[in-house]
Amino acid sequence: MHLTAPADRRTGIHDADGMAVASFVLGLLGLLVLNVFLGPTAIVLAAVALWRGTARRGRALLGLGLGVADLLVLLAFMQADGTISWSF
Repeated sequence: MHLTAPADRRTGIHDADGMAVASFVLGLLGLLVLNVFLGPTAIVLAAVALWRGTARRGRALLGLGLGVADLLVLLAFMQADGTISWSF
């Protein structure tokens, strides 16, 4: 007697699609707050989603770009303030 449904390939693709969307949202939020944490997280989620073959490739690429932009914004503000963190 099977109590769980058999796993199929579609579950992995749905997970990758969710990761692509999450990377986009986290990258977008990272431009405003906590970019030191959200930027790298967005990059990792986008990379994993692309590696798994997400159907939302555009979202994953946007998440990847926004994650990199988060880190660039952090570096720019760190240079301007001369500190490890920045604030408005």
